[in-house]
Amino acid sequence: MQPYFLPYLGYIQLMNLVDNFVIYDDVSYINRGWVNRNYILVNGQKKLLTVPLKEASQNKRINEIYIANDQKWVDKQKRTIEMAYKKAPYFYEVFDLYSRIIDFEGDNLSAFLTNQLECLKNYFDLNTKLVLSSESFSNQELKKGDRLMDICLQMQQSEYINPIGGTEIYTKEQFSERNIELRFLEMRVQPYPQIKTESFVPYLSILDVMMMNPKEFIVANLLEQFNLK
Repeated sequence: MQPYFLPYLGYIQLMNLVDNFVIYDDVSYINRGWVNRNYILVNGQKKLLTVPLKEASQNKRINEIYIANDQKWVDKQKRTIEMAYKKAPYFYEVFDLYSRIIDFEGDNLSAFLTNQLECLKNYFDLNTKLVLSSESFSNQELKKGDRLMDICLQMQQSEYINPIGGTEIYTKEQFSERNIELRFLEMRVQPYPQIKTESFVPYLSILDVMMMNPKEFIVANLLEQFNLK
């Protein structure tokens, strides 16, 4: 998976499910995607949190992009989070984790996001091994499914799990030809209390989930709410 900023619950479900989670950081950056932004709730409305970048382009790989070196956006984002979630039941512990993520020393986007995923992994006590594609595999000349299959074979893994959106790109038959079982994870939406909303808003950043639910409940319940196809 490409590294996403404060990803949604389904992303963490996938991290929890697999033995090895490959952070796909040497593929093209996608403008207006989820690599450097995600949704939270502010006064009951969806609001984008964005990490500003320097000269970001779809012609660059994620690990070739750098974060804007400006403390102002960090301070502003912290104020936004505090305004949105100060009354949330788990605000203080989660805001402390968020602050450690956002205050990362360094401006490489891949390093920043990898550190964030390590922080989330440790918070939820996941046993998954995180692997950087840019540091572990020399197969960038391969395209799409061929590269994914090659990564599985290099890691001696016989099963590859992709988010449900992958059904539009990959086929199980394609992978089975290389003796790899392809499966797709689909998050099941389970409502939880949210601040100032009349109806539940799904697919927000994991930050919203963490602010409103105890870690033990997330691990024992919410991380298990998915279908594997």
